[in-house]
Amino acid sequence: MINKISLKHIWIFGIVIMACLLSGCYPWIKKDTLFFESLKKLDPKAYPLFADNSEFQDLSASIDKSLLYFNKVPLKRKYHYGKDSYTAGQMILSLETFKTFLENKPSAKALNEFIKSDFLVYKARGNEDGKVLFTGYFEPVFKGGIEKSAQFSHPVYSRPHDLLEIELSKFSDKYKGHKRMMARVNNSKQVVPYYSRKQINAMKDFHIRSKPVVWLKSRIDRFFLEIQGSGRIDLGQGDLLRVHYAATNGNEYRSIGRYLINKNEVLKTNMSMQAIRTWLEKHPERMDEVLHHNDSFVFFKKEEGGPYGSLGVEVTALRSIATDSRLFPKGALCFMQTQLPDKKSSPSLKRWEKVSFFVLNQDTGGAIKGPARADLFCGNGDYARFAAGHMNKYGKLFFLVLKSDRK
Repeated sequence: MINKISLKHIWIFGIVIMACLLSGCYPWIKKDTLFFESLKKLDPKAYPLFADNSEFQDLSASIDKSLLYFNKVPLKRKYHYGKDSYTAGQMILSLETFKTFLENKPSAKALNEFIKSDFLVYKARGNEDGKVLFTGYFEPVFKGGIEKSAQFSHPVYSRPHDLLEIELSKFSDKYKGHKRMMARVNNSKQVVPYYSRKQINAMKDFHIRSKPVVWLKSRIDRFFLEIQGSGRIDLGQGDLLRVHYAATNGNEYRSIGRYLINKNEVLKTNMSMQAIRTWLEKHPERMDEVLHHNDSFVFFKKEEGGPYGSLGVEVTALRSIATDSRLFPKGALCFMQTQLPDKKSSPSLKRWEKVSFFVLNQDTGGAIKGPARADLFCGNGDYARFAAGHMNKYGKLFFLVLKSDRK
């Protein structure tokens, strides 16, 4: 963090950053060219048929989480729906209006009439076919220990004290909308990208920079904890520790699942989190090769409650999604059409059914990039594990906001 860096380093840091901004020497900064194209406003005649297969269960609670977020930001802060924008105040009114309507337990007909008369609907651009790829994530449970031991020897690191978080927009308006950049000051007093996963794993003294939060059985457990962004650690004797995302090293996220497919190690049709774990356990001699393909590394912190999304509020099972925060409005009310496993069928049958339901855009993720990606939080437990591990379904995603004349 910055308070760990000397004043001399800060001065040098400022000069280096400004020089790099002018010369374009940071190749990992990507200009967002899709910002105004990510959502398309629909004519009311083109609205989808709105229906909630979960009968609005937990939807009001999830709306309340977004309201917590919006009530903490300036009321005039703008949120972009493609070419249009709405203030935080308008977002609050949208959610409150929709939540009040739900109290009447509306019929499908009443729901669609209400949305058509009072709300604007925007469709996510998606891929060339206008579809969005939905994946899932969940809150896993791993066995671990507070202290290092023969059984638990793999550290879950906290945020390193030398990790810098650079907000580019403070240097120039041309960088507004870009995510923050993670960096460090090297021995030559240069600001450089933070250590990659391979570098971190190779540093035997990394614990000096980053105190371990907890210790796990294997690198595989730690890697999957990073992928999910939060989890529960079973310390034994009924004690559970919850850990949550604290920061990332800022390096590019690259999918090891896709890597294994490209190497013909796992068939695309068989790919899942479970398939990746099985492959890693069977090929320990190639673990470095595969895990180091992903340069991104996640740091954690202990925290009560949760899991929490990127808005700092708790995410709700099957009611919270993660999208690219550069392209889609945070905290917004959404409607998705996709497929989910039938809860009544055995997981071994892998029976999926078409569903539609309302969700809130409350999270983001390193792998969730572009206008054709969304990640559904599936909760915890066996169903959540199966759904998140196997979900790789195309569908459609819509964003709703109250019409200005309905105030």
